[in-house]
Amino acid sequence: MVSSMESYDLAEQLKAAERGAAAPYVDYPPTPWWYAPSVGAWVAAMIGAFTWWRENTGAFVGSLALLLAVEALFIVWMRRRHGALPMPGKGTPPAEIAGVWRGYAIALPVIALLVAAAWWLGGVPAAAVAAFVLVTAGLAVYERRYALAAAETRARLR
Repeated sequence: MVSSMESYDLAEQLKAAERGAAAPYVDYPPTPWWYAPSVGAWVAAMIGAFTWWRENTGAFVGSLALLLAVEALFIVWMRRRHGALPMPGKGTPPAEIAGVWRGYAIALPVIALLVAAAWWLGGVPAAAVAAFVLVTAGLAVYERRYALAAAETRARLR
C-alpha cells in the first residue's frame, strides 16, 4: 500500500515533469510590439513582388531573394531570442496552447483565401494591402491569445 506521503511525492514529481515539458511553450520573452506589423509588411512585400512577375524577371527574382534572406535572418534572431522556439504543429504543447494552435491552423487558410479573393478582385496592390491588414491583425490576436494561454498554463502548473 502507498502511504499518503509517497502519493504526494509522486503527484509533485508528475507536476514537476509536466512543468518541464511545458517550459519551452510558456517560458520565453513576449514578442516585441513590432512583430505583427513586420510580418504583415513582409507578406505584403512578397505579394507586391509579383507586380514584376512578367515585366522584369530580374527585379522579381531579386526581390524574392531579398525577402527570403530577411526571413532567414528573422528566424535566426527569433530562435536566439527564444531559445526553444515552439512552432504550431510541432511538439506536444500544453492543452491551453494546443487550443490556440488549432485556432491558428483554422485562421491561416481563411486569411489566405481572403487575400486570394482580394488579388482576384483588385489585383496585386489590393492583395498586398489585404495581406498586411489581415496578417498583422491575425498575428496580434494570436499573440494575445497565446500569452493568455501561457499564463493559464503557468497558473495551472504552480
